[in-house]
Amino acid sequence: MGKDLSRRMRAPMPLSQRTGLGRIFRAGAWLLLMASSSQAADEPVGETIYQRHCVRCHGINGSGSTEHYPKALTGDRGIDELGRYIGKEMPPDQPGLLKANEAEQVARYIHGAFYSAEAQLRLHPPRIETTRLTGRQYAQTIADLMVAFYGPPARSNDRGLKGNYTTVNKNGDGKQVFERLDPQISFDFKDGSPKPGEFDPAEFAISWNGSIRAPLTGDYEFTVRSPNSFKLHVNDRKIALIDAWIQSGGQTEFRGTVRLLAGRDYPVQLFFTKAGQGVKKPEELRKKIAPASITLSWKPPGRNQEIIPTSYLSPAEPRETLVVRTPFPPDDRSTGIERGTSVSTEWDQAATDAAIEAVGFVISHIGDLSGFAEMEKKHEGTLKEFCGRFAERAFRRPLTKEQRALYIDRPFASAPDVASAVERVVLLVLKSPRFLYTQLPRTGVDSYGVAERLSFTLWDSLPDDTLLNAAATGKLKTRAQIADQARRMCNDPRFENKMREFFVQWLKVDHAPALRKDPLEFPDFSGAVAADLKTSLDLFLEDLLHDPAIDFRRFLTADFLYLNARLAPLYGAQGVAGDSFQKVTIKSEDRAGLLTHPYIMAVFADTRSTSPIRRGVFLARSVLGRTLNPPPDAVTPVPPDLHPKLTTRERTVLQTGAKSCQSCHGLINPLGFTLERYDALGRLHATENGKPIDASGSYQSRGGQSVALNGAKELARFLVDSDEVQTALIEKLFYFSTMQPIRAHGPDALPNLKRDFLAGDRDLRRLMASMATLAASAPPSASQASPPKVSASTQGRKP
Repeated sequence: MGKDLSRRMRAPMPLSQRTGLGRIFRAGAWLLLMASSSQAADEPVGETIYQRHCVRCHGINGSGSTEHYPKALTGDRGIDELGRYIGKEMPPDQPGLLKANEAEQVARYIHGAFYSAEAQLRLHPPRIETTRLTGRQYAQTIADLMVAFYGPPARSNDRGLKGNYTTVNKNGDGKQVFERLDPQISFDFKDGSPKPGEFDPAEFAISWNGSIRAPLTGDYEFTVRSPNSFKLHVNDRKIALIDAWIQSGGQTEFRGTVRLLAGRDYPVQLFFTKAGQGVKKPEELRKKIAPASITLSWKPPGRNQEIIPTSYLSPAEPRETLVVRTPFPPDDRSTGIERGTSVSTEWDQAATDAAIEAVGFVISHIGDLSGFAEMEKKHEGTLKEFCGRFAERAFRRPLTKEQRALYIDRPFASAPDVASAVERVVLLVLKSPRFLYTQLPRTGVDSYGVAERLSFTLWDSLPDDTLLNAAATGKLKTRAQIADQARRMCNDPRFENKMREFFVQWLKVDHAPALRKDPLEFPDFSGAVAADLKTSLDLFLEDLLHDPAIDFRRFLTADFLYLNARLAPLYGAQGVAGDSFQKVTIKSEDRAGLLTHPYIMAVFADTRSTSPIRRGVFLARSVLGRTLNPPPDAVTPVPPDLHPKLTTRERTVLQTGAKSCQSCHGLINPLGFTLERYDALGRLHATENGKPIDASGSYQSRGGQSVALNGAKELARFLVDSDEVQTALIEKLFYFSTMQPIRAHGPDALPNLKRDFLAGDRDLRRLMASMATLAASAPPSASQASPPKVSASTQGRKP
């Protein structure tokens, strides 16, 4: 041993060892080796664990297995949260089998390989889909198609209807006495006249003219109450909606129903006469003069009947609008947002029936539309010209030579007469894919395609004259030009109507079931109260969406409600009288805009109590954009009678306390608890079963950060600045507006829109203009657009 030692000592040492650098080199090499081996081992270890314990249920690429777990393994948990869940719950037959570091390693592998949004984007790149018109878009498009031939719509900033007051002589001739703007039609002249001394109380007439704007889409029931003669026309100047010109039987209340589209102005005419009723002379018999009175009210869809508010009336007189009554089947909502990406026999038949309905409108209004009411051979040239303009409007672009031959020349050449030719053209155009589909793949720069994408993104309808002229003159080629048009279009009433539709879908109240509450628990609740609450929400949205800058923060923090005399006592407001709604500031420290609006709170509640689960699911899915799986088994809520001494919060904890529930209810419940101060009618309450309300809750973000929340106000303050809320809002709004996933426009689309949203002070008008500019600037090519899904029942049929 000594010889070996002496031999080693005599051997010359390398320079690196003699200078001490050897130790540094060896240590550095060891560290590099360890780091690289650890990095290399991370993925194989996680993948190995996945192959050993997870692949049987979740499949090789996380796509699932039909035998054990058929769903794809995707979600929005961060790596840390996913690792904790795996460590506690997986594998299902041996939960807790994996050590903490093993659970983290397999979570890291799963997250990067196929679980996260980024991984799904890599595995399944989204594509821009060819879409058909939804039922809502079809109705709007047909309406604008007809209105386009009338020129710019009549508009006025004045409110009310123009009243023309006349005397009537024995021959029935009238002489105007005066004209004025009446804010509402609600008059009781008794046995007098509109202006004593200028009218004979027994012989006068009034005609009211102007327009009415529909706040909602649906059937409107109009009611006229009068013992006198009258006619009411709504969106039809030829045929009266209610005709009581000749009365009998003493009836004084008359009703008629008409379908209207939201956000549009419709012509309205009301003719009223007192002539020939009652005794005129002598003076001592004036007391026998028949009374004169008239009121005009309506019942919008889902609302209570009311005298038509002044804000919906205008003296401007627009032309008639075609509102198709053909019912379309419900559109696909599997993603939570309405879209038109599939074709069925029912939709195809509805499109045919609606086209036939449109043909009837064109023929009956051909004089207004074309300039010639007589469809005779001598006017064939003019009518062909009209048909050509009709096809170009419907297709959103000029006709090619081949298209003109197919859609115009051939029908006129083969039809037995000019009227039949016009009918055939209209039907052929409205059944063409060029009318029924948007996002059709095209090649090259296409300014008309840009115009189409802008109009359907912002209006759900056709381009207007300004937009088509910009396309025709090459003023939609640059991004700046497109953005200018988008900003202009965001000030159109159709834009506000589309935004309202987004919010009712976002809030999940567009198809909410009729509100019902236990009459013993809530004796003041009624069907009329339910309708008033819905009206209150509509007016709240209308108020915020009408602002020049639509600040998203106000939707979550506004401190006002719209209340009438029926609602005010329920929600602690003073000084509100009558059926008309008034804007009332609520001084409660816990009122937080939409989140605590009484209608929202009542919808997301049970019949007898609140529902932290339903409210928490709404907040998690709609507002925060979290992914929640449905419960594995149908669960009936624990009825209050079963545990009468427990609060709703305590019953919820009891019901969802099982370990298997916590993967979802650990997120849902703490969010829902923050709204517990609002009862099932959306009223503030401080106690339940003699116990103070506990509105404390929390939220754990995707990144694993936890924030404590107490009450709606703290919740709203957190949500307003939440990056997750902003992401969810932009993704949902983009999908709603374009019916395309935002990620199909590239990885930078979402972060760029978020940055623009924050820079624009959360202004939704500016955000929508940016979205429309992005969507319109990125035309779908033939290689990236996917065809619509066709159901088996329509295979082989032309759409």
